[in-house]
This record gives sequence, structure tokens and C-alpha cells, in this order.
Amino acid sequence: MRRVVVTGLGLVTPLGADVETAWANLIAGKSGAGPITRFDASNQKCRIACEVKPAGHEYGFDANKRVDHKVQRQVDPFIVFGIDAACQALEDAGLTEMSEAERYRAGASIGAGIGGLPGIESESIVLHEKGPSRVSPHFVHGRLINLITGQVTIKYGLMGPNHAVVTACSTGAHSIGDAARMIAMDDADVMLAGGAEGAICPLGIAGFAQARALSTAFNDQPEKASRPYDKDRDGFVMGEGAGVVVLEEYERAKARGAKMYAEVIGYGLSGDAYHVTAPHPGGSGAYRSMEMALRKSGLSLDDIDYINAHGTSTPLGDELELGAVRRLFGDAIGGLSMSSTKSAIGHLLGGAGAVESIFCILAMRDQIVPPTLNLDNPSDSCAGVDLVPHTAKKRQVRAVLNNSFGFGGTNASLVMKPV
Repeated sequence: MRRVVVTGLGLVTPLGADVETAWANLIAGKSGAGPITRFDASNQKCRIACEVKPAGHEYGFDANKRVDHKVQRQVDPFIVFGIDAACQALEDAGLTEMSEAERYRAGASIGAGIGGLPGIESESIVLHEKGPSRVSPHFVHGRLINLITGQVTIKYGLMGPNHAVVTACSTGAHSIGDAARMIAMDDADVMLAGGAEGAICPLGIAGFAQARALSTAFNDQPEKASRPYDKDRDGFVMGEGAGVVVLEEYERAKARGAKMYAEVIGYGLSGDAYHVTAPHPGGSGAYRSMEMALRKSGLSLDDIDYINAHGTSTPLGDELELGAVRRLFGDAIGGLSMSSTKSAIGHLLGGAGAVESIFCILAMRDQIVPPTLNLDNPSDSCAGVDLVPHTAKKRQVRAVLNNSFGFGGTNASLVMKPV
């Protein structure tokens, strides 16, 4: 099996629209949460979200830097976020220009959990109020989840695998794991991999709130709402954005003198086979996903220094993940740190696993682990686990584990280490 390394990173998040800005703000303990500004949310049960900030903001997102204005008008925000993050990653890797032969061996695996919900919502209203002849001719291809990969591969002429994962909140991690396998199995030499989401719209917020998944108790204190492992948590805060990495076959990256951030050494995936929204009550799926990733990595439990937890801030999910981690790591749990960066950027759904994988990589690069914000009153089950409350922590980080779990009982775990 061929080795797979990460040679490029790209981020669009509520804490910044590039890698270094987002990371600096995360480590500084800032929150990306606030009142919803995208639409009038006064009649919603949940009136807060972690929005990507507009271009005028100190760490806002300017789509015009990398995404053609015509494309912006035709597609939903998740595609715009995904294109920009993919462009950043290719620029970082120094791979924006490749020969035709190289482009035949380069592809993309970028997905989303929900896709073009805002556009579906708005065009449904157009259909109802103005009739079918007024529906946009770009409606379909502007909403489809695989159109991030479609747009990016067209932009750069990438003719290798063209793949899009849709596994709810596990999408980003599955995308990276699947792409790594494609390179390992010699289906490609270079892959863009990650996830994106942009579902902050009236229908998206209402739907998740009705499912009792969103926080509704902190509408007047948005920055306090996402509080994984805290006794007062009452649901997640919707986030948006994208994370994309460039994966590359090790010998190829070495030969061209590429900067290598990390090596993907373990990928685990499993199904709960239990419930469409609730995780397995014994944390069985989470446990098996992590166990597989660690087994494939060849590392021991003691080698893992940091876990970026799925940790959404839901009452049930946080407890079950923590229980699964305890079961797997046993006595080794005392030597690791585990935090949920969703406490700062919210839950990016299909983009979460990819964004959080990048945070894991940066934790290894800088030997510092990001904090879990708002952990004021930890659940009793947190005893003896370093959940990095409130403040980032300098420590040795030799290898990392990233968890992503989604509706439908779909689980993904990644293990990475420095090259």
C-alpha cells in the first residue's frame, strides 16, 4: 500500500476564511457564534448560528478572491465555500499548475451533508408564487452535492477520480479517508478531499430545531450556546464553511520537495444500525470506528496525544462518545487531551470532519491543542479526562485521532501523524 501525506490545506470558517486566521482565532479562544443575520429569525425557536462572516468583517470571507462571479450567482453557498477552500489547498500545495499527465492522476473527493438547501427553499417559493417557467435553469446543478468536485475539477482540469461523499456529519472525514484509500490503492496520485456546508436558512434552522437538535436556551447569549460536555448543554449551534486538504502519494510529494503537514495512517468507518438520529446507546459504532482506525494505523493507544471529538453539544451524543473513548483507551485516557472545536465554530455538518482534521494537523504542527469553550460545569462523566476547558494547551502532540458521527448511524475516524 502506498503512503499518503497531506501537502495542502484550505479553510473557510466562522472564525476566518483562511487557515492561519481561523487557527489563530481558535487558539485564542474566540467564538464564531452570534445572532443569525442571513434572514429574519425572530419567529424561530433557534435564533443563533456560527455564520461565515461577510467580506467587510475583520476575518470575513471574500468569495471574489477565488470564485468566478458568474458561478457565485448560479450555485448555493456550500459550493462557493468548497471551491474557495479547494483553491486555497491547491495554492498551498503548489499544485495549481500540473501537466496533462499529472492531471489525469489528480482528482477530488469533496462532499456535503445537506447540500443546496437554501436554493431548494428559495426556488420552491418561486415555483409556488410565479410558476415553473420562472425556476432558474441553474437550479439543479447549483444545488447538487457533487458540484463542488464538478466545479473544482473543471477549474483545474483534474481528470482523476471525481467523487462526492454524502454521509451527514461524517462526510468530511469519510471524504478524506476514501481519497486516501484511492491514492493508497494507486487510483490517483493527488486528491483534493474534504467537505462543505451552507444550510443556515429558515428551513434548515426550523428543521433541526423541530428535531430538537439545536440549542434554544442561549438565544440571548450566542457565544455560550455551544458547550460540549457541560451539564447545561441543550443542542448544537449550526455552523457553515468548508475544509479541504490536498492528499498526495508520499514518494511523489518527496520527489518534488513538497511541504508535508502530516501522514494519514488510519481510517475507520462503521454503522450503528440502530436509529436515524440517535447514536447507539452503548456507543458501539463510535468504538468500532475508532478501533478500526487505530488498528490500521499500527499505533498503540499510548501514541495518541489528542482527540478532536465529534462533541456536538447534544446531551446524549457527548456522553456516548466519551464513554466509547473511555472503553477504547482504558488507562491510556489519562495521557491524552480531547476537545471539541465545535464549541467555537459550531457544527459544520458535512464540513465538520474535514475542518476538524485540519485543526488536528495544525495541533501537531504547533504542538498545541485547541480548547473546549464554555465547559463551566462539566458532566460527571468527564472526571479524569483532559477536555482542555476554556484555554488552548501547549503539549506534545505525536499523533491525533479525529471523530465524526452522523445521522443514520454513520461513523468515521481518522488517525494522522507527522511525516
